[in-house]
Amino acid sequence: MSLRFESQPEIKQLMVVSGRGYPALATEVAELLGIDLTPSRLITYANSEVYVRYEESVRGCDAFVIQATPVPVNEWVMELLIMVDALKRASARRITVVVPFYPYGRQDKKHLGREPISARLIADLLRTAGADRIISVDLHASQIQGFFDGPLDHLSGLPVLADYVEEKYGTDDMTIVSPDAGRVRLADEWSDRLQVPLAIIHKRHDPKKANEVQVNEVVGDVAGHTCVLVDDMVDTAGTICQAAQALLKHGAKRVIAASTHPVLSHPAAERINACGLEEIIFCNTLPIPEDVIIPKMTVLSIAPLLAKAIHEVFTNGSVTRLFGADDPIHGSAS
Repeated sequence: MSLRFESQPEIKQLMVVSGRGYPALATEVAELLGIDLTPSRLITYANSEVYVRYEESVRGCDAFVIQATPVPVNEWVMELLIMVDALKRASARRITVVVPFYPYGRQDKKHLGREPISARLIADLLRTAGADRIISVDLHASQIQGFFDGPLDHLSGLPVLADYVEEKYGTDDMTIVSPDAGRVRLADEWSDRLQVPLAIIHKRHDPKKANEVQVNEVVGDVAGHTCVLVDDMVDTAGTICQAAQALLKHGAKRVIAASTHPVLSHPAAERINACGLEEIIFCNTLPIPEDVIIPKMTVLSIAPLLAKAIHEVFTNGSVTRLFGADDPIHGSAS
């Protein structure tokens, strides 16, 4: 007796799953895609171990795992790895990790002997767990794209932030300001997009004090201007607040800050509320900590950008088209 099975056309199935790092963002992305999040069971046992089980079949699907990495970072990274492993073992066809804020992104190179390159380790762990692709937003260092042995789509929050700033404040008498030498390239992108001048804050780190800086001077004309400080993240806010105070001291009419990632570790809120910023603008790549109260803060949604990127990857389109041109800095692996 022989069996004959008729071949069936392959039907791609899109599935989006969420970790517990920031489920509200994943829900918003899924709604924009017109689908429901795949139901899953995530438990933390008494000894802090994490358990994951998907409550629907994921066999043959194109799975996108959305996981933010706020505090406690290590807990959400471990949960992400276990989620990816569960998808791989359940025979998902392709697994894409959507991690808006790349964990350990500031540890991208060795500054001193006997230090790790933790950003590379994260990439290796994701690959070993079973990730085929990564989507992230505004990596702290572009070289992280090369750490992952597979496609990494590097999205940019600049259009979301810059469009808001331009619409609210206009560009008359506006100057884009880099808070340190390391963010000059980002500030230059802002300057090109808005067609406004660029200034730089020259600062010096105290190697004996983590997260503390000393601002030295302002390079560029800022007197009487609306100054927009731009950075990829704000952690303890020491850099951005000292830069704002330096600009106001040099005669800036008003100072606004725009940053993609709101890390906002203590004492960020206290510093931001006291430094003279008129407004600080973020994307919602991370949830705002419950104890952080900043009346002058605006949070813009990154969900439409993530949803578009997921759609392009799922349909084998081009993520690069989201930038309007091939961007040498915030480009795509496809």
